[in-house]
Amino acid sequence: MTDSTKSWNMLVSGIKAFLKDRFNLSEGKASEKQTIEEIQQGVAFRGANLWILIFATMVAAVGLNVNSTAVVIGAMLISPLMGPIMGIGLGVGINDFELILKGLKNLGIAVLISVITSALYFWISPLNDAQSELLARTSPTLWDVLIASFGGLAGIVAGSRKEKSNAIPGVAIATALMPPLCTAGYGLATSQWTYFFGAFYLFFINSVFISLSTYLIVKVLRFRQKEFLDPEREKRVKRSIMIFAILTIMPSIWTGVKVVRESIFTRNAQTFINTEMEFPNTQVINRKIEYNPDGGLIQVTLYGAPISVDLEHSLRSKLDDYGLHNCSLDILQGYQDESIDRATVEQMNLQLRTGIIEELYEKNEEQIRSRDDRIKLLENEIISYKSQLLPIADYSQEIKAFNQNLEEFTITPSVISQVDSMTMDTTYLAYARFKRTPRRSELTELQTWLIARTKAEKIRLVVD
Repeated sequence: MTDSTKSWNMLVSGIKAFLKDRFNLSEGKASEKQTIEEIQQGVAFRGANLWILIFATMVAAVGLNVNSTAVVIGAMLISPLMGPIMGIGLGVGINDFELILKGLKNLGIAVLISVITSALYFWISPLNDAQSELLARTSPTLWDVLIASFGGLAGIVAGSRKEKSNAIPGVAIATALMPPLCTAGYGLATSQWTYFFGAFYLFFINSVFISLSTYLIVKVLRFRQKEFLDPEREKRVKRSIMIFAILTIMPSIWTGVKVVRESIFTRNAQTFINTEMEFPNTQVINRKIEYNPDGGLIQVTLYGAPISVDLEHSLRSKLDDYGLHNCSLDILQGYQDESIDRATVEQMNLQLRTGIIEELYEKNEEQIRSRDDRIKLLENEIISYKSQLLPIADYSQEIKAFNQNLEEFTITPSVISQVDSMTMDTTYLAYARFKRTPRRSELTELQTWLIARTKAEKIRLVVD
């Protein structure tokens, strides 16, 4: 073996050792018994868990209703939905059929309560319009599946640690579960069954992928399988779990592939429209993209000068270049107002720009006026402050003319607080330091001169 080969093998071994050390899930792992017990405790929905779920559902419903992302995130922070779903994944991983049934039962209870709670809210709420936050949860996308998958992975990894950190994975899982359930409640309350079934479909896919992520980490961490005293019962349980897992995973894989294909089709269609349908005298004013496994449909509405038939054929021939195989392109055009010539359009654009500029000018003028008022106020305060400043140097020279014993001197306006009565009083505070101890007559003469010089009603003289 050559030296270069040895060096390369050492480098590869070093990298492997480094990665194994950095990504070792066994480090800091809690005992399997402790992890399983904690997940089992989070499966049940009763008492405080149930009330927290209701409150989180109400917060999420309000956030979706008023289209507030921050409020929806607040609901995710307190949602306890991760418990039964992780319990199902754990049960599949360790062959615990009782845990699977318990998780399914409590998940059903949580879903029923969440949907009923959100439906009651939307039934009472005067705001019945579907906002963007709500509409985003009516059909699954690739990103929802990714959020559910990585949220589930984060949840079980964090749950298997000695030092628990469930807040972040809890938010990730609630991101995939709580908003779809509230959207299903909205569809139920408003009898919009497309929203109801679409949101419930999204919830189902996310739940399956979260459980699948939990199952994978349980296998990676090599949790011990549940042992049975009766071998026949063990076989039945394993067979039941296998059938359950296949029945659950197979539809989710199919829907997951469908979601990925639909997302890719939508992205390619948008790219096609933005790239190929740019015309000098015509613009796209509306677009409709519909996916189906057979190819899909792209429908665009054009405003302006109609494009030629040859250009339409050319556009359809380019669909394959964007991965849009067997896709139909439907172009609606002819929408133009012949009575409006180019000069009129330019005049309308000029008026629109002028209106916008005037509005911006008015807003800027208000801001400038407000800023000028603040500057004027500050200038007045500065003038007032300067008016209170006294010419100390001049005072010192004048005092020195009739009292050679003075060594240091200053005077300033001050506010004095009466501690007992908590009353405030303004006065001049003068400080004087003499070369030798001054006589009483000197102090009286100095204070009398200061009152006359400053025209103050009273002055307090402090002598050092």
